[in-house]
Amino acid sequence: MSTHKKKCNDKEVIAIMGGTFDPIHLGHIETAKETAKWLNVDQLILLPAHIPPHKESTTASPLQREEMVKIVCQQQALFHFDSRELKRDTSSYTVNSLQEIKQEQPESKIFFIIGMDSLLNFTSWHQWQTIISLCHLVVNIRPGYRLNQFNTTTQELLNKHQINNLHDIIKQDAGGIIFHKNQLFDISSSEIRQQLYDGNLKENTITNAVHQYIIQEKLYQKITS
Repeated sequence: MSTHKKKCNDKEVIAIMGGTFDPIHLGHIETAKETAKWLNVDQLILLPAHIPPHKESTTASPLQREEMVKIVCQQQALFHFDSRELKRDTSSYTVNSLQEIKQEQPESKIFFIIGMDSLLNFTSWHQWQTIISLCHLVVNIRPGYRLNQFNTTTQELLNKHQINNLHDIIKQDAGGIIFHKNQLFDISSSEIRQQLYDGNLKENTITNAVHQYIIQEKLYQKITS
């Protein structure tokens, strides 16, 4: 855990990044690190989903995705692995996890990290109003992205919740949405799975340790007879 901490009214500041992490890659890792530094958080939680509501399945099993995330957390002192969603036998709803984390750490201030795609469908999330009452949303965008192409529902959400200044949002316990220009890696898990399947993994996509685990488990490979 970072030794340089910023307390907000003596509350611990936590950032959470969810996802299937199938596999976890440098896009996840570098984005999480940079956003955590910007927020100056006390800890960053990686929260792998078991059965995401918007997906039918994952390629790697819950246990394999858990192991890959654990490998990354072992190499990043600020990162903390949270297994609660992997232990569910139903769809992973963000609201349930946030409620549990808030109950466990009632004095914490939570920032939930999402991308632009998630923002655009956020009002379709299960109990989204409760979600935003429990945390702030940090929306990572690429530098130069024009913030003027929102649908009506998203624009109404932003009109009510958007806060432009980090200093201002940090004063509040929850309920804000802030945009963060992040030099995101232009890679996705689906692209990496395809590269691994084709036997042509590009550099700077996954860590060496995660790659070794994938080889060991024979993940994302062609099935040969």
